[in-house]
Amino acid sequence: MSKFDFSTPRRTFLKTIGAATAITALGPLASRTALAADKLTVGVIYVGPRGDFGYNQSHAQAAANIKKMPGIKVVEEEKVPETVAVQKVMESMIEQDGAKLIFATSFGYFDPHVLKMAAKYPDVRFAHCGGLWSEGKPKNVGSFFGYIDECEYLSGIVAAHATKSKKLGFIAAKPIPQVLRNINSFTLGAQSVDPAITTHVIFTGDWSMPVKEAEAANGLIDQGCDVLTCHVDGPKVIVETAEKRGVYSCGYHASQAALAPNGYLTGAEWDWTTPYKMLVGTAETGKPMINFLRGGLKEGFVKMSPYGKAVTAKAKAKADGVKAKMLKGEFVIFKGPIKDNAGNTVIKAGVSLGQQDVVLEQMNYLVAGVVGKA
Repeated sequence: MSKFDFSTPRRTFLKTIGAATAITALGPLASRTALAADKLTVGVIYVGPRGDFGYNQSHAQAAANIKKMPGIKVVEEEKVPETVAVQKVMESMIEQDGAKLIFATSFGYFDPHVLKMAAKYPDVRFAHCGGLWSEGKPKNVGSFFGYIDECEYLSGIVAAHATKSKKLGFIAAKPIPQVLRNINSFTLGAQSVDPAITTHVIFTGDWSMPVKEAEAANGLIDQGCDVLTCHVDGPKVIVETAEKRGVYSCGYHASQAALAPNGYLTGAEWDWTTPYKMLVGTAETGKPMINFLRGGLKEGFVKMSPYGKAVTAKAKAKADGVKAKMLKGEFVIFKGPIKDNAGNTVIKAGVSLGQQDVVLEQMNYLVAGVVGKA
C-alpha cells in the first residue's frame, strides 16, 4: 500500500481549514494572505487516484517530496478528467489558493486546457508532463518528460531472457507517441537478445480501464505470451493477473514488485522529483520558465526497479552492460535500419536518432516484430 495519505479530498480539506481559520483574530482572508506571502503555492493535478500503484502515484511521490522543501505549499486534486474540468480545477487553485506554479500531469491536459489557462493567467507557470512545447506557445508554459524508453529497452532485455515462448505481451492505453516509443523500445531491447521475439499489443482505449486490462492480460496469456508489461496508469491489475496465471511481468511508472513476488522481473520507473525540484527552483528564484525539459537515466528522471528473484545472472549482466552505456550517453536505441511492422523503412541505415531528437516524440509507428496496430 502507498505510504501517502490520500484519504482527504483537497476541497474538503480546504473547507475544514477555512472554518478553523475563521475563528482567529486576523480572520481567514488575512491568514491566507500572510501564508501566501511566505510560501510558493504549487498545484498538482492528477487524472486518476494518487494511490494507483502507477503513473499518478509516481507524481504524488514527487509532490510529497517538494512539500518537504522550505517555503513550499502544495495543493492537490485527483481524478480530474482530460476535459474542461481540468480548467476549472486550475482556475480554482489560482484564484482560491494563490497557486503560482501548476503541474498538470496528464497528456490530455495540454491542448487546449493548459494553453488556454496559460493565456488567461500569464503570471502563473504551467508545467505539463508529456506535451510538446514549441515556439509560439505561451512562455509561461513548460513541457517536461523523461526518457523512460531507456528503461523499457532494459526491461525488454530482461524479458527476453525470461521468455520461453518468445511471445511478449504489452497492454497499452492509447497509441500516442510516448506509448508507441515505449512499445518499440521494449521490443528492440528484447530483439537485441533474440531477433525472433515478438511483442503482442492490445490497446484498451483509455488510461484506466481495469476490466479491459484484466481481459487483455488474460487474452495475451491465452495466446502464449509468458511475459507481460504495460503502459497504462495503474499496472496493478495486469501485474496481479500475470502473477495469478504464473507468467512473468515487467512493471511501469512505479515498482509493483510487492504485487508479484514470484514473477516480477524489473520495471521502468519515473523519478519526477528531479524535474519537479528544477521547476520549483526556477519559480522561486524568478528565472524564466523552462519550456522544454527532458532527461533520462543519466539525468535522474527515470530509474529501474530492482531485479526480481527470477532474473538470471546472464540477464542482469546484459542489461547492466547496456545501462552503463546509457549512463555515459553512449547508447542509441533508435539506430537504422529500422522497419515498421508494415514493412516500411522508418529509420534509414546510417541514421541514429538521439534521445533528444524531437522526431522521436512524434512517433506514429510500431516496429517490425510488434503484432498489433497503432
